[in-house]
Amino acid sequence: METTVSSWNLFQDGYLLPVIAVVAALAGYLAANSLFRKAIAAIRASIKDVSIPFELLVWPFRSLLSLIALAVVLHYLPLTAATGDAVRHTLLIIAIIAISWFIMRLFRVFEQFVLQHYATKVRENESARKISTHVSLARKILNVLLVLLAVSSVLMTFDTVRQVGLSILASAGIAGVILGFAAQKSLATLISGIQIAITQPISIDDVVVVENEWGRIEEITLTYVVVQLWDQRRLIVPIAWFIDRPFQNWSRTSAELLGTVFFYTDYSVNPETLRHELERVLASTPLWDGRVAKLHITNITDKSVEIRALVSAANSANVWELRCLVREQLIEFIKSNYPGWLPKLTMEMDQGKAGSL
Repeated sequence: METTVSSWNLFQDGYLLPVIAVVAALAGYLAANSLFRKAIAAIRASIKDVSIPFELLVWPFRSLLSLIALAVVLHYLPLTAATGDAVRHTLLIIAIIAISWFIMRLFRVFEQFVLQHYATKVRENESARKISTHVSLARKILNVLLVLLAVSSVLMTFDTVRQVGLSILASAGIAGVILGFAAQKSLATLISGIQIAITQPISIDDVVVVENEWGRIEEITLTYVVVQLWDQRRLIVPIAWFIDRPFQNWSRTSAELLGTVFFYTDYSVNPETLRHELERVLASTPLWDGRVAKLHITNITDKSVEIRALVSAANSANVWELRCLVREQLIEFIKSNYPGWLPKLTMEMDQGKAGSL
């Protein structure tokens, strides 16, 4: 009987509390995970948007719950002092990483929420594109700062590194000068990225001409910009390029554009007839936005007359298609109805000299 009681006391002292802690930690993990999923479902139902990626938060949240459960169980495990300190130190490092991971995912979800709210897929919405650029660059800047803070926090958990850190702080001025010279190009690039975020000479989905290439701004990071060209190639441009050099931005304040079409005809052309045909062509297509429709003789040479048609469209894609349509339709109109208006070369021969030969 005494042996049974002592065995029970030993189990109660050595193993009962850890078993209870494991069961309680597992139950708490399952309950918290279930509540978190229900909260996500409730938030998604309230905002009525299924495209926001709340699922990005699930695994970081589960990792935090797991760390909390392990910390609870560890408190009741009969470990030696050295083993317990090593395990706690490891859990602390993992906890710093997990918290940083969760916050970075939270930034990502918030960014997507803002982008969906302002409907960034609408290219003509200038305020939406500016908000999109601000939020995207702000998230990337915060991610960089968060990573630096996490790495510093992990290093400071080591006593040796913490002591060295105090010495480094004592000579921070010298270290700052050395690092400034060594990493001045990287720092200039980072500062350019922040300057782009503040001044915004470019925004997401802006139409630009860079290095004589036409394309749209697809992505802006702290170090480079991705331009999607018209033929679906990607041009990677350093972020400082947009600060140091001039470039064309066709949609900085508005996506609306004017397009020109040039014709070269004979002197016998009637501009008023062509003007009426241009108006008819424009009225028959949805590519024209109804703002500008003009036709003028802009130049003459000894052989032809230069005629310019000026048209307008809602964006760069439409103005390109509209220019091609106007060019094709007016050329066909001249060929079919007034072939004499086509440019021709007139030659005169002196019949007297020709007969004498």
